[in-house]
Order: sequence, then C-alpha cells, then structure tokens
Amino acid sequence: MKTAILDITERIRERSAATRSAYLAQVRRLGGRQRGSDRLGCANVAHAFAALPGNDKLKVVVERAPNIGVVTAYNDMLSAHQPYESYPALLRDEARRSGATLQVAGGVPAMCDGVTQGTPGMELSLFSRDTIAMGTAIALSHDVFDAALLLGICDKIVPGLLIGALHFGHLPCVFVPGGPMSSGLSNTEKSHVREEYAQGKVGRDALLKAESAAYHGPGTCTFYGTANSNQMLMEAMGLHVPGAAFIHPHDGLRDDLTREAVRTAVSLAKRKQCIGEQVDERVIVNAMAALLATGGSTNHLIHWVAVARSAGILINWSDFAELSAVVPLLARVYPNGSADVNDFQRAGGPGFVLRELLDAGCMHPDVMTVAEGGIGHYTQVPARDEQGRLSWRALPPSPIDPAVVRTHSAPFSETGGLKLLTGNLGRSVIKVSAVPGDRHVVEAPARVFDSQEALMAAFKAGELERDLIAVVRFQGPRANGMPELHKLTPPLAVLQGKGFRVALVTDGRMSGASGKVPAAIHVTPEALDGGPLARVRDGDLIRMDAVAGTLEVLVDDADWSARELATISPAHAEDNAHGLGRELFGGMRRNVNSAEEGACTWL
Repeated sequence: MKTAILDITERIRERSAATRSAYLAQVRRLGGRQRGSDRLGCANVAHAFAALPGNDKLKVVVERAPNIGVVTAYNDMLSAHQPYESYPALLRDEARRSGATLQVAGGVPAMCDGVTQGTPGMELSLFSRDTIAMGTAIALSHDVFDAALLLGICDKIVPGLLIGALHFGHLPCVFVPGGPMSSGLSNTEKSHVREEYAQGKVGRDALLKAESAAYHGPGTCTFYGTANSNQMLMEAMGLHVPGAAFIHPHDGLRDDLTREAVRTAVSLAKRKQCIGEQVDERVIVNAMAALLATGGSTNHLIHWVAVARSAGILINWSDFAELSAVVPLLARVYPNGSADVNDFQRAGGPGFVLRELLDAGCMHPDVMTVAEGGIGHYTQVPARDEQGRLSWRALPPSPIDPAVVRTHSAPFSETGGLKLLTGNLGRSVIKVSAVPGDRHVVEAPARVFDSQEALMAAFKAGELERDLIAVVRFQGPRANGMPELHKLTPPLAVLQGKGFRVALVTDGRMSGASGKVPAAIHVTPEALDGGPLARVRDGDLIRMDAVAGTLEVLVDDADWSARELATISPAHAEDNAHGLGRELFGGMRRNVNSAEEGACTWL
C-alpha cells in the first residue's frame, strides 16, 4: 500500500482512539445480549410477531431462526425508489427459502432533490439525512432483529440509513440498491438545453421536453451525482452484494442480487458479523479513496464525516485533501465526462475502479465485507452462469472503454477529483475533475448576493456580463439548512461560455452535479456564524486557486479586520424559518454543527 494512505489511516485511528473505543464497547455490550424473542417480555414478543403467519412465529420464537428487519425508503415520488414497491414480497419469499423470517420494520422519508431544487423544500434536504437516521433508529428500536436490510439509494437517504444503522452497530447490515434508469437524453444535451433556456433562446415547452427525455423512467438519475456516488461508496465499503450498484431495475439480474442480499444477511446473522465492527478506519478511508478516484459528489465531504462519526471515527477535510493528492482519477462520468452511469457500468463500473485502486495500493485490502471473499470479490461483476445461477466474473485487465475508465498506470489525472481550499475566506472544497484546466485559477471582483434568487435576477437583468466571482452567502446549515444551489449552474455556465472568467463562492452546497464552473462551496465558518463571507463587499478582488489550494480576498489586512459583519435581514431570516414545514426544523438549524463537522444535528 502507498505509505501516504497508511499514514493518513493511522492518523485517523489515533485521533479517533477514544471515540472509537467507546463506540465499540457499546456495540459489544448490545451484541452480547440474548436474542430479542428470548429477552423481551411475553407481551412484547406477542406484539412483535402478531401479524406473522403461524409457521413464521414458530420459526422465530421456538426454532430461533434469524429474523431480518427491513428499513425501506420506498416511495414513488423518487424514480430511483419506485422499484422498491415490490421488494417486501420478494424479500420475504427468499427469507423463507433461507429458513429465516423477515419483517418490514419501518419506512423512512425520502425526498427528491430534483423536485425540490431551487424551492423552499430544498432547505429541508440536508436535514432529511438526520431525520432518516432517526427514522431508521425508530424502525430498529423494536429490537427483535438479528440483521437488517436497508433499502435506499438517493442523496441523503443512504447516508441517513447508514448513520442510523451504525447507531445499531451490533446488527449485521446489508444495503440493497435498485439500479439506474436506462439512458435517455444525454446529460450533455440536457445541460445545453438548460443553458439555452437560461438565455431565453428556447421556451418552457422545449425545456420540459428535454428534462422529461432525460428523466423518463424508474431508476436512479444517470449522471454521477450524490445518489450514484452513494452506490460507489457502498461497493467500496463492502456493504452491498458485490456489483449490485448499477444493474437496471428491470434486468433479471436485479432480482437475483436482491435475493442474494437476503441470503447474505442470514449468513451474517449466523456469523454475528456486525456493521459496527465492519466499518472501521480502513473502510472509511477506502470509501474516501473511491469517491476521489471517481470525482464523486462534493456532498460526501459532509455526509461521510457524519457517517464516520457515527462509528466513532473522526475525519476532516484535510484528510480528504491529503488522500486526493495520492489517489488517481480513474473514471470520467458526467459531469466529469460525457458518459453516464450505464456507460460506466458497461466499461467495468465499480469493479474496475476498485480493482485498480487495490492494485495501486490506494485501498486497504484486509477489511471485512458483507460478502465472503473480502473486498477482492467486489472487483468482479455479477452475471449468470450456464445454469442461469448468479455468479461473478473477472474483468479484463485493460479498460473496455478508456474514455470512461482508466488503469492506475495511465489515469485521467494523478490526483483525485476534489480539493480543499483555505485562506482568509475560510475553508471550502471544490470539485476540480469537471472544471477545465484553464479555469482552476480565477481572480475577479466579487458580486455579493444573500440568496440564489438575487443572483438569478441579476443574471436575467444582464448585470453579470463580465469577469466576476459570485459570492452567495447565508446559505449554510444554520442559516437555511444549506440547500443545494444547482439552479445557479446554467446561468454561470452561460457566462463562462461567453468567455468571462467566473466562479462561485458560497457557504451553501452545489450538489453532486456541480460541473464545469469552478465553485468553492461549503465555506466554513458560514456567514450566519460570523464567517468571513459576511465581510465581503461588492468589488472586492477574490482569488480562487485550485492549484495552490487557496481562497483569498485580496483586501488590506487592516481594512479587512475592521469591517463590520453583514447580517441577514429580518425578512430574509423570517422567510428561511417559515413555510412548507420549515418551522419544524428550527431546532435542527439551531443545533447543527459546521459543514466540516458533518452538519450533524445529533451531537
């Protein structure tokens, strides 16, 4: 293994010694108890299994067969989660075939960021992650399960389910994906129509036609955003059945993999291999490496800090930055390239990337996974053998499509797709893998906005036709829940396309779909907490340098330190706090910690 990977892992281990030790002690204490049906009172047991068929009651209570709890994020608002509607019957059938019982323990909310993008509903999005974690805890609190299956795919849902599962770390857990939708209108063409619409060159009818052609059926959206980055990380952490991430929902292999997830959970229950022991420092580092090697979602620089903390492991953005310096970029999937996730899967997908990372010494090979055979099993792809049974096959040594994936000896870049920026404007991150090389450094006057709506209005009024760095502040977790500002991508891309040097600086998020416009996001401390963005004024010269890793306002130190902090207007604060359910999340806004600390509301 690369010495730097080992050093970073050891530093994380040392930093986390006390919290990890306390976590494992709790896991082992809970794991050492009697089974739920033996431990609970008779009334509790009767309630737990009242609705089970008689034979299943006999199995779980008398025969002490494994009882699998299912936590599902099913709804048909999310195209990715719609296929889960039929899963409970299939899961129960396979559990019975495996001599086990299975109960849907509970459902968790799952919002579609594509629906809420640019609306007040997006201000609930980040906090939905912790709400999902709490919902997972409520489902598993029935405390009669020997293992759990977690059904979720999209942006906040997988991190939320994983945080919740890790708080029940004494249970074996397997994540069950559903797969991406088939390719429709290409992501590149979709983005082109969005830019045309932003300029008024096409109308709403043309835009809706393009969007509907891109998002057209069941399955995950096909660009490599947060949802599909989730799936890559679940493979890298060994929490899926190997190769399950990107098989289409209606491919016959999908049912085979879902049934294998049940068999895996039953096997884990019998072996008592729990998720809390499995997800250690090495597994967290493996996930970080996989994210960097694929130019994955910037959201995970928040989410995986929270995930790691749930297992008693302390990571920060400096760890990501140091890993990025030694982990090569091995995949180009939109917005980092023109391919979509279906192209990525055909080119070898997660299996190819994980094999190359292991061969390059960028991942720990000696980790536990839910599948027997360890992380090496995840370098293969699922298939059916000559008898029609589920099997796995090795990938060819050379890339099937070198425009989509590369070997570690000939990567797209020697370094990963994400960078840390530091300076007198705070700490922030930038996704460089999709940004043209000549835009990695931008120096331009600031134009300051307190909302994304204000920037959009200025663009439509023709006020931004020049070199500029747009500062959009009061978008952090405490201010308004840290919404994604993905709606700003088309207008900024239009300005960049006209030859202007433009960039975005914000304490908000840009989502996993952040693209070709350089964006320093998640700026910490946030403006509402007195962060430096509250000092920026229109016309201040800002230098964003993704090569040197700096974000600086070029203002005299004395002038800078003497400036009063801008404050959010009472009307703006009132609007952030009310309407469309935002009142219910006031406690989360008050209690949330910083983006670099994971934006956790439960610490």
